[in-house]
Amino acid sequence: MNRQSSFKDETKLGKLYLVPTPIGNLDDMTFRAVDVLQQVDLIAAEDTRHTQKLLNHFNIQTPQISFHEHNTQQRIPELVQKLLDGQSIAQVSDAGMPSISDPGRELTQAAIANHCAVVPLPGANAALTALVASGIAPQPFYFHGFLPRKSSEITAVLTDLNQKTETLIFYESPYRVKNVLAVAEEVFGPEREVAVARELTKQYEEFIRGTIAEVSDFLADNSQLIRGEFVLVFSGNDAPERLEKSKEWENLSLKEHVEYIMKLEDIRDKWAIKKVASLRDLPKRDVYAAYHEI
Repeated sequence: MNRQSSFKDETKLGKLYLVPTPIGNLDDMTFRAVDVLQQVDLIAAEDTRHTQKLLNHFNIQTPQISFHEHNTQQRIPELVQKLLDGQSIAQVSDAGMPSISDPGRELTQAAIANHCAVVPLPGANAALTALVASGIAPQPFYFHGFLPRKSSEITAVLTDLNQKTETLIFYESPYRVKNVLAVAEEVFGPEREVAVARELTKQYEEFIRGTIAEVSDFLADNSQLIRGEFVLVFSGNDAPERLEKSKEWENLSLKEHVEYIMKLEDIRDKWAIKKVASLRDLPKRDVYAAYHEI
């Protein structure tokens, strides 16, 4: 158990502040975020060159240190030691909220494990910004983040999510958005509602709302619009069906079943493990352990 009092901490340990940054429009930076970045001892930034532009805009002189997905294990002991020595650190990603499809979770866990307070600041987030303007039911919702790259793996993920009644939210790059919509049309059906948001909070912010078929056709005819970062918001399944579970695998071990699904659907082990767990109503960790013979 861990109990934290964010603002009545009498220890001499440093605090880790999770500071959201604008997703496009610098005016979305909060007064509190600027104040925290000015007062902390160090800023742990996903890309120090990118963050330096933000710091220059607000005349913030605080030193930075790089903290990204490729140096996480190297940096965490160093940053935790600074917290233990009483220094306060602000962690920022390139845009939006740290840990949401960006680095941050491991540092947060390490700080908590060492009894250092983790203080989150509210602020910009692309998923929620797109959701509230999508015209699609805002709750409940399921945020997935980025989809895998291969079409077969996208199909596997969307198939797993197809029966969810919650609104579904994904991040996507301009290079793959048309392919994702094509797969979604096949899996969800052409009449499922979708809102495609691009360039959120920027000058060319745009929402394209309609059925998957309508939006796909529009983007096919207007490929010049496929620029910038995208958020895809799909309506949930308003008539979910209880999927019939094939019993072809009854005589297969868990490991054999995972290998069978991998070969059948041409997907990686992590997606096959998830699918086998769903088919058999088992915890994913049990299937993972059986497949890897742990």
